[in-house]
Amino acid sequence: MYDHQFSPLRRNPSTGEPFLALRNNPNIIITPPRATDAPLFIPPMNDDAVHLWLPNVPYPYTLEHAETWLTKVKSQCDSILNLLESERANPNPVFTNGCPVRHLREIGDDGTETFIGDVGFFRCTHGEFMGPNGLDWDAKAAYEENNNQLSAGDPNILWSLGDYLVSSHHGRGIMTDAVNTLLHEWAIPRMNIRKLLVSAMKGNHGSVKVFLNNGFKLTRTIDEYKVVKGGLSGLHVLKWELEPSIGHGG
Repeated sequence: MYDHQFSPLRRNPSTGEPFLALRNNPNIIITPPRATDAPLFIPPMNDDAVHLWLPNVPYPYTLEHAETWLTKVKSQCDSILNLLESERANPNPVFTNGCPVRHLREIGDDGTETFIGDVGFFRCTHGEFMGPNGLDWDAKAAYEENNNQLSAGDPNILWSLGDYLVSSHHGRGIMTDAVNTLLHEWAIPRMNIRKLLVSAMKGNHGSVKVFLNNGFKLTRTIDEYKVVKGGLSGLHVLKWELEPSIGHGG
């Protein structure tokens, strides 16, 4: 049965859980966080091929870290799902302040699901790049505060995107597909996203390639950005804006 508030999400016929299937890899789905997911974060977050490119992730990564993160993201996704449920009587699909699905799971031939990564939208936290004068640390907090005060669906919101994939699945185009799916299936029509600013640590060629493959433009590379896990790291900054030819969903 078609549900305009949850569209284009589909539902697992057995559990009722909403999900999106990747456009080019339909055996991989994106679901809400589950209460049992915390232990699944620990192996990738302690894998050098993953955590070294995630500057804000603690290392070593413990179950306590995982449970804290799960509580945060599950609450965010549950809030959006609750909003959609409460708006069923509204004939118009509402704009949301995020995406209710973010955990990537690969479905095996026997139907089992394996957690393989995470991809999520959030209000941009790079206020230092939001002004007209390039890198401006003094104005960072003010720009972020103004951005955070805009109401859901406001086309002036500057969004960002964070993601990771277990290393066994690197190099297969999965994250490129995941970002493409979420951007066009949910972010544009259901969040009214019109612009994104993202970053990747210097040397993280895989993440940069994912963004470039999805129409982002590299705007700058800073050789010495900040100290990350004991070393001075650089940063790639990329931007995406909605092309006029893409229709405005709602």
